[in-house]
Order: sequence, then C-alpha cells, then structure tokens
Amino acid sequence: MIEKITYSRKLIEEAIEEYQNIGVACSFGKDSIVVLHLALAIKPDIPVFTVMTPFKPKETFEYKEYLTKLWDLNLTEYLQKDDIGAKNDSLWITDPEKCCDYFKVRPTREAVKGLDVWICGLRSTEGPTREDYQEIEQRGGLVKINPILTWTELDVWRYIAFNGIPVHPWYNKGYRSLGCEPCTLLVQDSEPERGGRWKGTSKCGGECGIHTKVLK
Repeated sequence: MIEKITYSRKLIEEAIEEYQNIGVACSFGKDSIVVLHLALAIKPDIPVFTVMTPFKPKETFEYKEYLTKLWDLNLTEYLQKDDIGAKNDSLWITDPEKCCDYFKVRPTREAVKGLDVWICGLRSTEGPTREDYQEIEQRGGLVKINPILTWTELDVWRYIAFNGIPVHPWYNKGYRSLGCEPCTLLVQDSEPERGGRWKGTSKCGGECGIHTKVLK
C-alpha cells in the first residue's frame, strides 16, 4: 500500500512540475476524494473542478460545501441546469445516454477548456468498462492523469481510514459508487462495485461518458 501511495504521489508531482494549467476533477465520491487529498498534500492551492447535476443527492451538495470549507478548496463548480425537461421526462430512464451527455459530458468539456492536464480518480479495478485505461492518457492536446488507476476498493478505504478523511454520508448507508440520485442504487457485496449505477437500463454498471467522450 505504501508503494502505491508513493507512486501515485509521484505521478501527481510530475504532472504539477511539468504542466502549468492543471486541474483536479472531484465528484466528491471516495476515489476522487483520495486523489484530491494526495494532490493537496503536494500543492494546497491546486485548482479543483466539480461537475454537478440537478439530480445529485442533496447530501452530495452538502458534503461538497463541507469539504470545500474544511480543506479550503480552490474549487470551481460546473452545473448544467435542466433546460431540456429531463426531470419531467425521466430522461435518465428513457435515454440515459442523452441525459449523461447533457448534464455531465458537456460541462466537463467546458471545465477542461484551457487546461493542459486534468487529474482524476478513475480506477481500473472498479468495473469491466475501466480495465483498459492508462495512467497517463493524451488526446486532442489534453492530458489526463489517473494516479490511483491500480488501487483496489479496499486500498481506497484503507487510505481514507488512515488519514481520517470524512466521507459522503451515503457510504454509511452501504452505497459503493455514487452518481445522480435516480441512477444510484444499493448493491450486494457480491455484485460489481458499479453495479448500482443505471441499474435496469442499457447503461447498467457502465460509464456516464466523462472518461470516454471528453478526450477525443
């Protein structure tokens, strides 16, 4: 575990040293919180951005505000308003791909404009859709760093516990992967970690598009 932490810190340090315009993506889930904690230890004022949606649990907004004050985050929030009637049409059920593209992918593209590199908490062990990512990706002139790519779910919780990091209250309810409220359900320990995301739809356990569509 110590070796993993050291290696992850090295990836972040090298990115900070090499690139001028850098940002840490934070969803305020467990994985991005770990990456954020690692980055803040190296550069306390590192720019952070978060992409929120009108459908995130109220606890996510409350936790974001709490952690922003606690850690004095240099945070920019991107929130796409529901201008397409998604709530009335239950778009997350009828067309989850369109819903994610509108509320997550588009704001993320806006967030990374002007950045040379963004750092995020993607893990290859989180599910089958994430097995083929690399620690350093580069497309369209933008670099993405995945410093905890090889960490396991247990690694993440060990780091959180050791460092006394406060976590989103939904984890205390048994959730393992957090997203928008209508698209996040509890799963059994025997199920995939992301099995509760978009459960019952064609996207079950899949991707919102941030890690598949932003870099082209």
